[in-house]
Amino acid sequence: MEPGAQSQQEASTVSSMQSAENIASELNAALRNGQRERVLELLENGADVNSKVECGWTPLHSAVQAGDKEMVQLLLARGACPHTRKDNGGTAFIEAAMVGNLEILELLFGCGFNINDSDDNGFTAFMEAAWYGKEEALRFLHSKGADVNLRRTASEEKKKLNKGGKTALMDACWRGHFSVVKTLIQEMGADPNVCDNEDRNALIHALKDCDREKSESDVSEIGLFLLDHGVDVNCKDETGKTALILAVKRKNTSLVKALLDRDDINIDDAGEDGQTALMVAVEKNTYDIAEMLCKKGARTDIGELIAAANRNRASEMARLLRKYNARFVPTNPDAWEPKSKRWRDQLQSLHNMYRPMIGKLKVFPYARQRIQSTSQGNIYLGLYDGMEVAVWIRRSAEGNEEKTFLDQCASCERLLKLSQSEQEKGCMYLCFPLWEKNLEEHLHDPGDQKDYKGILRMIFQAVRELHSLGFAHQALHPKNFLIDLGGKIYLVDFDNSRKLTEGKMELIYKDLENLSKLMLYVLTGGRKPLNEVSTKDLDAGSMDYEEALDLIESLACHDERGLEGLSEHPYFWSKQKKFNILKTIWNKIKDLTDDRMDAFGVLNAGECVPYPNWTEQINQQILGIMCKPGDGKKPGDGKKSSDGKKFFYTKKITDLLRLIRNLDEHPNKRITEITGDYAEYFLKLFPKLTIYVYNCLRQHPRYSHFIDIQDSSP
Repeated sequence: MEPGAQSQQEASTVSSMQSAENIASELNAALRNGQRERVLELLENGADVNSKVECGWTPLHSAVQAGDKEMVQLLLARGACPHTRKDNGGTAFIEAAMVGNLEILELLFGCGFNINDSDDNGFTAFMEAAWYGKEEALRFLHSKGADVNLRRTASEEKKKLNKGGKTALMDACWRGHFSVVKTLIQEMGADPNVCDNEDRNALIHALKDCDREKSESDVSEIGLFLLDHGVDVNCKDETGKTALILAVKRKNTSLVKALLDRDDINIDDAGEDGQTALMVAVEKNTYDIAEMLCKKGARTDIGELIAAANRNRASEMARLLRKYNARFVPTNPDAWEPKSKRWRDQLQSLHNMYRPMIGKLKVFPYARQRIQSTSQGNIYLGLYDGMEVAVWIRRSAEGNEEKTFLDQCASCERLLKLSQSEQEKGCMYLCFPLWEKNLEEHLHDPGDQKDYKGILRMIFQAVRELHSLGFAHQALHPKNFLIDLGGKIYLVDFDNSRKLTEGKMELIYKDLENLSKLMLYVLTGGRKPLNEVSTKDLDAGSMDYEEALDLIESLACHDERGLEGLSEHPYFWSKQKKFNILKTIWNKIKDLTDDRMDAFGVLNAGECVPYPNWTEQINQQILGIMCKPGDGKKPGDGKKSSDGKKFFYTKKITDLLRLIRNLDEHPNKRITEITGDYAEYFLKLFPKLTIYVYNCLRQHPRYSHFIDIQDSSP
């Protein structure tokens, strides 16, 4: 093709594309403007019924937005795909819920939509109907099985920022749709105490400002209705402000009064900025609310109350505060530095802010101070008498039960121990020494030094200790092993998964199986999820590979040694102990009288004997030197024993042990130059030898004590 012709063809293609885009844009505009004749004309002229314009809108989306059922039917009949998504993942069905057109909703639902399908931001059709106050659409969707209490899904990145998790009820409260709120709770059973990922419930959302004008009367009606239906009044917003503080901030007198009439309100609670409800009332210069708070016993000895009133030139407010003994209490910031590196900023914030004390405990139970969520209650940072702690908040009954178990752990080295506890208003505050991270986080942190064998020693000890108390854990997940600043590991059970064994070996066996998986997870550096890792992922080149493989398999098959015996497995031996075992075996067999040949047979017999040709694998210079007596004979001529008879190293395993023993007890400079460290040389050259000898001897009643030596290495 000529260059000019090619350019003309490219220009024609671009022109066609632009024309198609213009037609698609015109079709969408005609649908949104209700220009039916123009729509029909464009379709007759070949307009693409599934074309997309800006943000991924299709003609079907536009017809739904216009609320034009006939156009929706026409487009579907012409082949429009009902399941096509906009760029944000929204479908025509979700769009119909925003519009609230029941006929279109029913029509599209018949196209096979999942009632709880969501867009990329986690919004379902039910949530959109609540957001836009489309009450009849809500009822229709509910009748088709919409999940009333479904929480908005969020990406992993957003979850880390505590984003997402809102429900349809929260949306209706935030937008001020009182009738929708009533319908959701009274007719559909919406739970007002479900919280989003920032720990905010429906009441908090009702008290927050939104992107539409909602009247203060709407806020009052919704708030009072939620109070009548059991909403938690001590929930906090993303900055730690309670419902009371937010109501004061809004100057909503009726809600403030209703909240103060509650017995479970914490009148002196403060937000992240350290401001209590009274401080906010004084700053906002709302005298009637400040008076209510003072009469209810709000503290007047904290904060700069008088100074704030004077700044507002509010002399009447200042007189009220002095009547209730307001005085200035200076706060002198100090140079306190937390020990924790990971939680440094949150701990400093907690240290510097005002918080009502719970006995000797200072804690701020809101999202930014939360360090872990569990099925049995959240865990927050705390300061107990100035000591950095992790605080697990439980209801008093469950907390007392948990404390009874934790008291049993006091003598255990590797079970997380309770350091202190406090009780207040039906809650138990269980305080633990603060940890830096869990095992999963430690393995995934490229900056951390990894001592896999040391980690597993502590894990095995922790599980042994729990079993000794008569419990099986049943959930040995990496997240349940916590690591402190010093690298020590502790086992926890915040989800209350443990069970009393009471002779039920199947519970112990399950723990051993889980421990086998966990060991694989640790040795592979957590590269794969716990339930996906296998022995194929192990590093076969590792010096401990054979011992690790044997231990993993022993755990999985419920070895008769149990966890106590397996904790002494050769995997946990140091390099020097392995070598010492191998070199002393020969001496112990040699010293036998009647049973010597039997002991030889135990080690040399069988099809699974490793290294049947070990004399060919070893460096031949070494073998030659060890066979040469030093009297001029050629290498391999044989060496005289004490009785004058010659011997040669045979291919038997016992002769390999004899060679190891001879080399170590009779060092040879020439051999050392070849091998370097004897122990490392032989363990690398014959990696299966240790576990083979160990298993042969430990299973034999007369020789099991041969492998029982102390490890003198550090």
